[in-house]
Amino acid sequence: MTQLDSVAIVENFWREVWQQPQNPDAIDRLVHEEFVITSGGREIIGREPFKAWVNEFLAKVHGFQFHIVETFQNHDGSRVASRWRVTGRNNGLMGTQPNGVPFEMTGTAVWEVGPDGLLRHNWVERNAFEVHGAITREDALANVF
Repeated sequence: MTQLDSVAIVENFWREVWQQPQNPDAIDRLVHEEFVITSGGREIIGREPFKAWVNEFLAKVHGFQFHIVETFQNHDGSRVASRWRVTGRNNGLMGTQPNGVPFEMTGTAVWEVGPDGLLRHNWVERNAFEVHGAITREDALANVF
């Protein structure tokens, strides 16, 4: 049995889908048909709903930049952990009013990689509480306008 280079699989996903120029349609080739992302207390199931979620997220951040911090895998490549950082300006993220406030979001993604090399599940933890506070604070808004 050949061990997968799952770090390369996940980092390729980051580059193709989230880094400039973002291409959510790459999801069709990179994730399993029944892919699940668990993020922010909810599950999104299936490729098309996941692509819609990615497009919605990208639309809510002006100047979106995705940075890979580090990525590593378990012994057989079935699980990958990846730390990442997103920077941009608020355009309605997390249900807030678009105000152009700059922010930085950090997070960790744990991935399940199938034996076929397709991504099957992604569990995401991120500093949403801190980001929400930063993009809605009165003093942050005063510095933008």
